[in-house]
Amino acid sequence: MEERAINFKNLCSREYQGHKKKVHSVAWNCVGTKLASGSVDHTARIWNIDPHGHGKVKDIELKGHTDSVDQLCWDPKHPDVVATAAGDKTVRFWDARSGKCTQNVELSGENINITYKPDGTHIAVGNKEDELTILDVRKYKPIHRRKFNYEVNEIAWNTTGELFFLTTGNGTVEVLAYPSLKVLHTLMAHTAGCYCIGIDPLGRYFAVGSADSLVSLWNVSDILCIRTFTKLEWPVRTISFNYTGEYIASASEDLFVDISNVQSGRSIHQIPCKAPMNSVEWNPKYNLLAYAGDDKNKYQADDGVFRIFGFESS
Repeated sequence: MEERAINFKNLCSREYQGHKKKVHSVAWNCVGTKLASGSVDHTARIWNIDPHGHGKVKDIELKGHTDSVDQLCWDPKHPDVVATAAGDKTVRFWDARSGKCTQNVELSGENINITYKPDGTHIAVGNKEDELTILDVRKYKPIHRRKFNYEVNEIAWNTTGELFFLTTGNGTVEVLAYPSLKVLHTLMAHTAGCYCIGIDPLGRYFAVGSADSLVSLWNVSDILCIRTFTKLEWPVRTISFNYTGEYIASASEDLFVDISNVQSGRSIHQIPCKAPMNSVEWNPKYNLLAYAGDDKNKYQADDGVFRIFGFESS
Protein backbone atom coordinates (compact mmCIF):
# COMPACT_ATOMS: atom_id res chain seq x y z
CA MET A 1 0.00 0.00 0.00
CA GLU A 2 1.44 3.35 -0.97
CA GLU A 3 -0.21 4.83 2.13
CA ARG A 4 2.48 3.27 4.30
CA ALA A 5 5.12 5.44 2.71
CA ILE A 6 3.72 8.86 3.54
CA ASN A 7 6.56 11.14 4.35
CA PHE A 8 4.89 13.98 6.21
CA LYS A 9 8.24 15.80 6.34
CA ASN A 10 7.97 16.65 2.63
CA LEU A 11 4.49 18.16 2.89
CA CYS A 12 3.60 21.76 3.55
CA SER A 13 0.74 23.90 4.89
CA ARG A 14 -1.24 26.61 3.13
CA GLU A 15 -2.99 29.48 4.86
CA TYR A 16 -6.54 30.68 4.13
CA GLN A 17 -7.67 34.10 5.25
CA GLY A 18 -11.21 35.46 5.27
CA HIS A 19 -12.59 35.77 8.77
CA LYS A 20 -12.32 38.93 10.85
CA LYS A 21 -11.88 37.06 14.13
CA LYS A 22 -10.48 33.72 15.20
CA VAL A 23 -11.74 30.48 13.66
CA HIS A 24 -13.33 28.04 16.13
CA SER A 25 -14.24 25.15 13.85
CA VAL A 26 -13.16 23.63 10.53
CA ALA A 27 -14.90 20.71 8.79
CA TRP A 28 -14.75 18.99 5.38
CA ASN A 29 -17.77 17.90 3.39
CA CYS A 30 -18.35 14.19 2.77
CA VAL A 31 -16.51 14.16 -0.57
CA GLY A 32 -13.55 16.22 0.60
CA THR A 33 -13.91 19.08 -1.91
CA LYS A 34 -15.24 21.83 0.35
CA LEU A 35 -14.20 23.04 3.75
CA ALA A 36 -16.39 25.06 6.12
CA SER A 37 -14.95 27.38 8.74
CA GLY A 38 -16.89 28.90 11.64
CA SER A 39 -15.68 31.99 13.47
CA VAL A 40 -16.12 34.23 16.48
CA ASP A 41 -16.99 36.94 13.87
CA HIS A 42 -20.55 35.43 13.68
CA THR A 43 -20.03 34.01 10.19
CA ALA A 44 -19.17 30.73 8.57
CA ARG A 45 -17.42 30.39 5.22
CA ILE A 46 -17.35 27.69 2.58
CA TRP A 47 -14.09 27.17 0.71
CA ASN A 48 -13.81 25.18 -2.53
CA ILE A 49 -10.48 23.44 -2.20
CA ASP A 50 -8.80 21.35 -4.85
CA PRO A 51 -7.23 18.45 -2.91
CA HIS A 52 -4.14 18.60 -5.14
CA GLY A 53 -3.69 22.29 -4.44
CA HIS A 54 -4.44 23.53 -7.95
CA GLY A 55 -6.59 26.47 -8.96
CA LYS A 56 -7.71 29.55 -7.12
CA VAL A 57 -9.62 29.03 -3.88
CA LYS A 58 -13.11 30.53 -3.94
CA ASP A 59 -15.00 31.19 -0.74
CA ILE A 60 -18.55 32.17 0.10
CA GLU A 61 -19.74 33.82 3.32
CA LEU A 62 -22.65 32.45 5.37
CA LYS A 63 -24.25 35.38 7.18
CA GLY A 64 -27.14 35.35 9.64
CA HIS A 65 -25.92 34.30 13.07
CA THR A 66 -25.71 37.07 15.67
CA ASP A 67 -23.08 35.41 17.87
CA SER A 68 -19.97 33.23 17.62
CA VAL A 69 -20.25 30.17 15.35
CA ASP A 70 -18.72 27.62 17.70
CA GLN A 71 -18.99 24.40 15.74
CA LEU A 72 -20.24 23.22 12.37
CA CYS A 73 -20.70 19.92 10.60
CA TRP A 74 -21.64 18.71 7.13
CA ASP A 75 -24.49 16.41 6.20
CA PRO A 76 -22.72 13.02 5.83
CA LYS A 77 -24.92 12.19 2.82
CA HIS A 78 -25.07 15.55 1.07
CA PRO A 79 -21.91 17.44 -0.01
CA ASP A 80 -23.70 20.81 -0.11
CA VAL A 81 -25.55 20.91 3.21
CA VAL A 82 -23.79 22.27 6.28
CA ALA A 83 -25.15 22.93 9.77
CA THR A 84 -23.83 25.59 12.16
CA ALA A 85 -24.27 25.88 15.93
CA ALA A 86 -23.88 29.34 17.46
CA GLY A 87 -24.06 31.25 20.71
CA ASP A 88 -27.25 32.98 19.49
CA LYS A 89 -29.24 29.85 20.50
CA THR A 90 -29.92 28.83 16.91
CA VAL A 91 -28.81 26.04 14.63
CA ARG A 92 -28.81 26.97 10.97
CA PHE A 93 -28.73 24.78 7.88
CA TRP A 94 -27.14 26.19 4.74
CA ASP A 95 -26.93 25.45 1.04
CA ALA A 96 -23.18 25.55 0.41
CA ARG A 97 -23.65 26.39 -3.28
CA SER A 98 -25.70 29.56 -2.81
CA GLY A 99 -24.66 30.47 0.75
CA LYS A 100 -28.35 30.76 1.68
CA CYS A 101 -29.74 29.67 5.03
CA THR A 102 -32.40 27.02 4.33
CA GLN A 103 -33.55 26.39 7.93
CA ASN A 104 -33.14 28.19 11.23
CA VAL A 105 -33.99 26.22 14.39
CA GLU A 106 -34.36 28.11 17.69
CA LEU A 107 -33.10 26.18 20.71
CA SER A 108 -32.95 26.99 24.41
CA GLY A 109 -29.30 27.82 25.07
CA GLU A 110 -25.95 28.94 23.67
CA ASN A 111 -24.86 26.12 21.37
CA ILE A 112 -21.29 24.87 21.47
CA ASN A 113 -21.28 21.37 19.94
CA ILE A 114 -23.00 19.85 16.93
CA THR A 115 -22.72 16.53 15.13
CA TYR A 116 -24.65 14.55 12.50
CA LYS A 117 -25.75 10.96 12.84
CA PRO A 118 -23.85 9.01 10.14
CA ASP A 119 -27.02 8.34 8.10
CA GLY A 120 -27.80 12.07 7.99
CA THR A 121 -31.26 11.77 9.61
CA HIS A 122 -30.57 13.30 13.03
CA ILE A 123 -28.36 16.00 14.43
CA ALA A 124 -27.24 16.38 18.05
CA VAL A 125 -26.57 19.77 19.62
CA GLY A 126 -24.99 20.50 22.99
CA ASN A 127 -25.22 23.86 24.73
CA LYS A 128 -23.46 25.75 27.52
CA GLU A 129 -26.18 24.67 29.97
CA ASP A 130 -25.23 20.99 29.44
CA GLU A 131 -28.43 20.28 27.59
CA LEU A 132 -28.50 17.86 24.67
CA THR A 133 -31.06 18.31 21.90
CA ILE A 134 -31.51 15.83 19.07
CA LEU A 135 -33.21 17.19 15.95
CA ASP A 136 -34.90 15.19 13.25
CA VAL A 137 -33.37 16.79 10.17
CA ARG A 138 -36.34 15.81 8.00
CA LYS A 139 -38.72 17.89 10.12
CA TYR A 140 -36.25 20.25 11.87
CA LYS A 141 -37.98 19.39 15.14
CA PRO A 142 -36.44 18.26 18.45
CA ILE A 143 -37.12 14.58 19.17
CA HIS A 144 -35.06 14.36 22.39
CA ARG A 145 -34.12 16.93 25.00
CA ARG A 146 -32.07 16.03 28.01
CA LYS A 147 -30.37 18.20 30.60
CA PHE A 148 -27.41 16.69 32.42
CA ASN A 149 -26.27 17.62 35.93
CA TYR A 150 -22.61 17.56 34.87
CA GLU A 151 -20.51 19.32 32.24
CA VAL A 152 -21.09 17.83 28.80
CA ASN A 153 -18.44 18.53 26.18
CA GLU A 154 -18.03 17.12 22.68
CA ILE A 155 -20.54 14.52 21.47
CA ALA A 156 -20.49 11.88 18.71
CA TRP A 157 -22.20 8.85 17.24
CA ASN A 158 -20.27 5.73 16.30
CA THR A 159 -20.14 4.89 12.58
CA THR A 160 -23.29 2.70 12.69
CA GLY A 161 -25.33 5.21 14.71
CA GLU A 162 -26.15 2.66 17.45
CA LEU A 163 -23.96 4.26 20.11
CA PHE A 164 -23.87 7.87 21.23
CA PHE A 165 -20.93 9.25 23.20
CA LEU A 166 -20.79 12.20 25.60
CA THR A 167 -17.47 13.49 26.92
CA THR A 168 -17.85 15.03 30.38
CA GLY A 169 -16.12 17.41 32.74
CA ASN A 170 -15.83 14.57 35.28
CA GLY A 171 -13.23 12.74 33.20
CA THR A 172 -15.80 10.20 32.06
CA VAL A 173 -17.23 9.19 28.72
CA GLU A 174 -20.90 8.23 28.80
CA VAL A 175 -21.74 5.57 26.22
CA LEU A 176 -25.46 5.63 25.43
CA ALA A 177 -27.57 3.30 23.31
CA TYR A 178 -29.23 5.08 20.39
CA PRO A 179 -32.06 5.97 19.96
CA SER A 180 -33.10 5.11 23.54
CA LEU A 181 -30.28 7.21 25.09
CA LYS A 182 -30.04 4.61 27.83
CA VAL A 183 -26.61 4.65 29.53
CA LEU A 184 -24.69 1.47 28.64
CA HIS A 185 -21.30 2.36 30.13
CA THR A 186 -19.72 5.14 32.15
CA LEU A 187 -16.02 5.00 31.29
CA MET A 188 -13.57 6.36 33.84
CA ALA A 189 -11.46 7.56 30.97
CA HIS A 190 -9.21 10.31 32.35
CA THR A 191 -8.10 11.98 35.57
CA ALA A 192 -9.44 15.35 34.38
CA GLY A 193 -12.27 16.59 32.17
CA CYS A 194 -12.76 14.99 28.75
CA TYR A 195 -13.08 17.69 26.09
CA CYS A 196 -13.21 16.08 22.67
CA ILE A 197 -13.89 12.83 20.86
CA GLY A 198 -12.90 11.44 17.46
CA ILE A 199 -14.39 8.44 15.66
CA ASP A 200 -12.24 6.16 13.51
CA PRO A 201 -13.88 6.17 10.04
CA LEU A 202 -13.49 2.39 9.82
CA GLY A 203 -15.61 2.03 12.96
CA ARG A 204 -13.03 0.19 15.09
CA TYR A 205 -12.06 2.88 17.59
CA PHE A 206 -12.95 6.11 19.25
CA ALA A 207 -10.42 8.48 20.81
CA VAL A 208 -10.89 10.91 23.68
CA GLY A 209 -8.88 14.05 24.41
CA SER A 210 -8.64 15.29 27.97
CA ALA A 211 -7.56 18.17 30.19
CA ASP A 212 -4.91 15.77 31.56
CA SER A 213 -3.11 16.28 28.18
CA LEU A 214 -3.60 12.65 27.15
CA VAL A 215 -5.50 11.13 24.23
CA SER A 216 -6.95 7.68 24.96
CA LEU A 217 -7.82 5.16 22.24
CA TRP A 218 -10.78 2.80 22.82
CA ASN A 219 -12.05 -0.28 21.06
CA VAL A 220 -15.69 0.13 19.99
CA SER A 221 -16.36 -3.64 20.12
CA ASP A 222 -15.58 -4.18 23.81
CA ILE A 223 -15.25 -0.54 24.99
CA LEU A 224 -11.73 -1.06 26.34
CA CYS A 225 -8.86 1.40 26.36
CA ILE A 226 -6.03 0.10 24.17
CA ARG A 227 -3.44 2.86 24.45
CA THR A 228 -2.78 6.49 25.16
CA PHE A 229 -0.98 9.14 23.14
CA THR A 230 1.24 11.26 25.36
CA LYS A 231 2.90 13.84 23.12
CA LEU A 232 0.91 16.92 24.19
CA GLU A 233 1.54 18.77 27.46
CA TRP A 234 -1.62 20.90 27.62
CA PRO A 235 -5.36 20.09 27.74
CA VAL A 236 -6.36 18.40 24.47
CA ARG A 237 -8.92 20.52 22.64
CA THR A 238 -9.41 18.69 19.36
CA ILE A 239 -8.68 15.33 17.71
CA SER A 240 -9.34 13.69 14.34
CA PHE A 241 -8.63 10.36 12.62
CA ASN A 242 -7.50 10.39 9.00
CA TYR A 243 -9.62 8.63 6.35
CA THR A 244 -7.71 5.34 6.47
CA GLY A 245 -7.81 5.24 10.28
CA GLU A 246 -4.00 4.99 10.36
CA TYR A 247 -3.22 8.40 11.81
CA ILE A 248 -4.66 10.56 14.54
CA ALA A 249 -4.11 14.31 14.83
CA SER A 250 -4.45 16.06 18.17
CA ALA A 251 -3.91 19.64 19.32
CA SER A 252 -3.95 21.83 22.40
CA GLU A 253 -2.16 24.92 23.65
CA ASP A 254 1.12 23.25 22.68
CA LEU A 255 2.51 25.09 19.67
CA PHE A 256 2.24 22.12 17.34
CA VAL A 257 -0.36 19.72 15.97
CA ASP A 258 0.69 16.14 16.69
CA ILE A 259 0.19 13.35 14.14
CA SER A 260 0.58 9.88 15.64
CA ASN A 261 0.34 6.37 14.26
CA VAL A 262 -2.85 4.79 15.65
CA GLN A 263 -1.44 1.25 15.81
CA SER A 264 1.97 1.96 17.33
CA GLY A 265 0.98 5.01 19.38
CA ARG A 266 4.14 6.75 18.17
CA SER A 267 4.22 10.41 17.20
CA ILE A 268 5.38 10.58 13.58
CA HIS A 269 5.10 14.27 12.72
CA GLN A 270 4.44 17.63 14.31
CA ILE A 271 3.07 20.62 12.44
CA PRO A 272 4.34 23.80 14.12
CA CYS A 273 1.74 26.47 14.91
CA LYS A 274 1.86 29.92 16.43
CA ALA A 275 -1.12 29.71 18.80
CA PRO A 276 -3.33 27.30 20.75
CA MET A 277 -5.48 25.24 18.37
CA ASN A 278 -9.29 25.02 18.44
CA SER A 279 -10.09 22.56 15.67
CA VAL A 280 -8.32 19.91 13.56
CA GLU A 281 -10.02 17.79 10.92
CA TRP A 282 -8.69 15.37 8.31
CA ASN A 283 -10.18 15.32 4.84
CA PRO A 284 -12.40 12.21 4.30
CA LYS A 285 -10.61 11.20 1.07
CA TYR A 286 -7.06 12.59 1.19
CA ASN A 287 -4.31 13.11 3.74
CA LEU A 288 -5.04 16.80 4.13
CA LEU A 289 -5.45 18.16 7.65
CA ALA A 290 -7.28 21.44 8.29
CA TYR A 291 -6.42 23.23 11.53
CA ALA A 292 -7.39 26.54 13.14
CA GLY A 293 -6.66 28.31 16.39
CA ASP A 294 -6.21 31.53 18.31
CA ASP A 295 -3.84 33.12 15.81
CA LYS A 296 -2.96 36.80 16.26
CA ASN A 297 -1.66 39.27 13.69
CA LYS A 298 1.32 41.57 14.23
CA TYR A 299 -0.94 44.04 16.08
CA GLN A 300 -1.97 41.25 18.50
CA ALA A 301 -5.54 41.27 17.18
CA ASP A 302 -7.35 38.08 16.17
CA ASP A 303 -6.20 36.74 12.83
CA GLY A 304 -9.10 34.92 11.18
CA VAL A 305 -7.04 32.23 9.45
CA PHE A 306 -6.98 28.49 9.16
CA ARG A 307 -4.43 26.27 7.47
CA ILE A 308 -4.39 23.00 5.58
CA PHE A 309 -1.40 20.69 5.89
CA GLY A 310 -0.57 17.93 3.40
CA PHE A 311 0.10 19.65 0.09
CA GLU A 312 3.19 18.70 -1.91
CA SER A 313 5.84 21.38 -1.56
CA SER A 314 5.92 23.07 -4.95
